[in-house]
Amino acid sequence: MNKIIVLLLLTLFSNSALSENQKEADKPNFLLIVADDLGYSDLGSFGGEIQTPHLDALANKGVKFTNFYSAPTCSPARAMMLSGMDNHLVGLGTQKYYWAEEQKGRPGYEGYLNNRFVTVATRLKDAGYHTYMVGKWHLGYDESSYPSSRGFEESFALVEGGASHLDQRGVIPKAAKANYIKDGKPVDLPEDFFSSAFYTDTLINNIESHRKDGKPFFAYAAYTAPHWPLQAPKAFLDKYQGVYDKGYGEIAQQRLTRMQEMAIVDENAVVQSTPDFYPKWNKLTPSQQAREARLMEVYAAMVDALDYNIGRLIEYLKKTKQFENTVIVFVSDNGAEGADPMDITTPAQPNAQWIPENFDNSFANIGKANSFVSVGPGWAGVSSTPSRLFKGFTAEGGIKVPAFIFSPKLARQSHLSHEFVSVKDIAPTFLELAGIPLDIASHNERPVLPMTGKSMLSYLMDQEDTLHGADFNEAWELFGRRAVRSGDWKMIWLNDPWGNNRWQLYNLANDPAESKDVFSHFPEVVAKLSKIWEQYVAQNKMVVVDKVDIQYTNGTSHYQHKMSSDGGLPN
Repeated sequence: MNKIIVLLLLTLFSNSALSENQKEADKPNFLLIVADDLGYSDLGSFGGEIQTPHLDALANKGVKFTNFYSAPTCSPARAMMLSGMDNHLVGLGTQKYYWAEEQKGRPGYEGYLNNRFVTVATRLKDAGYHTYMVGKWHLGYDESSYPSSRGFEESFALVEGGASHLDQRGVIPKAAKANYIKDGKPVDLPEDFFSSAFYTDTLINNIESHRKDGKPFFAYAAYTAPHWPLQAPKAFLDKYQGVYDKGYGEIAQQRLTRMQEMAIVDENAVVQSTPDFYPKWNKLTPSQQAREARLMEVYAAMVDALDYNIGRLIEYLKKTKQFENTVIVFVSDNGAEGADPMDITTPAQPNAQWIPENFDNSFANIGKANSFVSVGPGWAGVSSTPSRLFKGFTAEGGIKVPAFIFSPKLARQSHLSHEFVSVKDIAPTFLELAGIPLDIASHNERPVLPMTGKSMLSYLMDQEDTLHGADFNEAWELFGRRAVRSGDWKMIWLNDPWGNNRWQLYNLANDPAESKDVFSHFPEVVAKLSKIWEQYVAQNKMVVVDKVDIQYTNGTSHYQHKMSSDGGLPN
């Protein structure tokens, strides 16, 4: 975007014309809200039956994206958000513990944020912003890679990838106590802790404590809901009793119908079934169906509670007259979680026990502080409606996520966007809105890599009709699973039994569910995508393994064993 357009936009975010040395008080605030494992169709504004009025109001008034893409799992996604770069460049080419032998010690595969880049938080802090972070970090495990070392002035963070939502029990893996840090130092939780409420309170207090100094803020609200273990306060749990008794298929069809009415998906889209080795609703016993329905009730309660607390945050911004000058981005880090934690293994922890001792997963106790359950593949498939598969995969259900951006001062309002957008585009958008140069060659005399994402600013201001263009190229890889895309064409590689350990080709324009492999029919497309893939691997200096040594989503034997008992699902 040229300098004239940038200055015009910045003028909209102040009461007077802005000079090149824009006053700190005139710069927009930024609020980045991240949900953890939220499915594409879970929000009401994306077709779901869960009550999410506060998020829906923002989504429907802002720019709602139907083709927003993230990463297959949480750490790579969050690394891309904060860097504006591919996860293989910034240290999350794989997650901690998931290294293949060939990847160990290689740049980009550290398992934590490396020093080859500068976070958007650091760039904004250098430009005079207050920077706050609450919630899940999962991007580093010592002081050098904590939020306090990566640009956040104040932070309250869960170091690991998950924990109990109602107390400080650890769950990854079999940890007696979750590791929380405040401004880089270990801290204990209060007795009345509930994750979504506590993170919201903390962030409001952070913003309020500095509000009168006139500086803008960047707030990173990294909620842990609805990541397992599924837990929520009773007031939210009671709202969804009986809602899911009709099962996977009927709920998914109801969601799809609403999505089609909203024009989120094509009128020809159909409900996708999970692979045959996953449980089917009509094959479950009544007790199994009751247990499965209860799991989804708790999940819905978590999403409802998340929305309620985000509503409290938005109300605070309105009450203190900060809302009008705040750019709000909401996104899920990846697709819905279909794995049972009991099935998750890694090369480094082949016998890891992910369920701690002394948890009570009896039917009556599901959703309480000492229960440890997940929705599993049946409901994750519903949350991914109408896409294929879920978290952990490079299929659409794993990487396409619900997202929107809202500000009263953006030109596009109440706009449904079908443009391809990447999670890498968030950081450069914030920087350009703040009037900060996107690319720098060094920081504090340390050379750094340039951002690879693209600012959305010109598109959001209706200066351009498209963001990446119709013929954009993009690629993803994690745990050996991979995908490459050019426009509507997508080639994907998944391991058995979800794929066949080779590339498959789909045209998303007429097959968004990735159900018809046309690899053998379009050799010229295969050749084009293969070249794009090779360039992607070379540019990011990737180490791609063909053998997937991890089990991140339920396999056949364990889940079939669980379903064989008339006593219901133990987890």
